[in-house]
Amino acid sequence: MSEERALSAPGEAELDFVDEVATFFAADGMPLIAGRVIGWLLISDPPEQSAADLARVLEVSRSSISSSTRLLTPSGLVEGVRRRGDRQEYLRISPDGWSRMLASRYARTAAFRQVIERGLETLPEHPPHRGDRLEHVAELYRFLETELPAMWERWERHRDAQR
Repeated sequence: MSEERALSAPGEAELDFVDEVATFFAADGMPLIAGRVIGWLLISDPPEQSAADLARVLEVSRSSISSSTRLLTPSGLVEGVRRRGDRQEYLRISPDGWSRMLASRYARTAAFRQVIERGLETLPEHPPHRGDRLEHVAELYRFLETELPAMWERWERHRDAQR
């Protein structure tokens, strides 16, 4: 396939969905275009889209698509794929992308708790109220560290049973 492949234009309802996904992720600090890329890749046909496809459908520049995909690929949510005989790279939501993205975030729980606890260690001579915010975050992350592994195991069993 080449970049000139014929793709149907998305309808208004599809574009509304893409914008709703983008707005959802933008509320968490993600750039709007990256959220739109996620939204379109969730419903696009075919599931694999070139940067040119994405730029055309989302009506943005290819450099915006490139910046967005650099943001989205490290988490494992979006991946680039190639087809034999085609030099073009296509982007898609990874088959297990959502799980990989969340697993990556959960894996950082212990690391962030350690950072917060080092912050608490810097305040031993100060009034206790100075550490209240840090202590709340540390307690939350301690709780997550103990609860997330069991939840993740349940998810994996559920996912495997669905396959």
